[in-house]
Amino acid sequence: MNDQELDRAFVALGDPVRRAIIARLSRGPAAVGELAEPFEITMQAVSRHIKVLEDAGLVTRSRDAQRRPVHLDAAALEQLTAWIDRYRLDAERAYRRLDTLLATSTSTAAAGTPGVSPAATAQQP
Repeated sequence: MNDQELDRAFVALGDPVRRAIIARLSRGPAAVGELAEPFEITMQAVSRHIKVLEDAGLVTRSRDAQRRPVHLDAAALEQLTAWIDRYRLDAERAYRRLDTLLATSTSTAAAGTPGVSPAATAQQP
């Protein structure tokens, strides 16, 4: 997924109505009317939201006789998740290194600081 595709996907997901549509589609395909039910907005507005999601590659539409169900593109969401996970894993590695460093320094301090007599550390409150 290139930068422009990522930008479109994250912009599309930046709207709460579109996130709710994605959440609904995660349970299965739905017609525009079904997707519009929980919102107090026009069908035209819901169609525009779907168009944004479609342009971002997050949903597709198919034709089923008179119906045009909207489908979630799970592969596109997986690509977004993989992009996020890459950075999440980097952050987790950094935190693990910090935890190790802190644990080492804590155990070193508990064992006594080199160059300081035990009597001097015993007098500290």
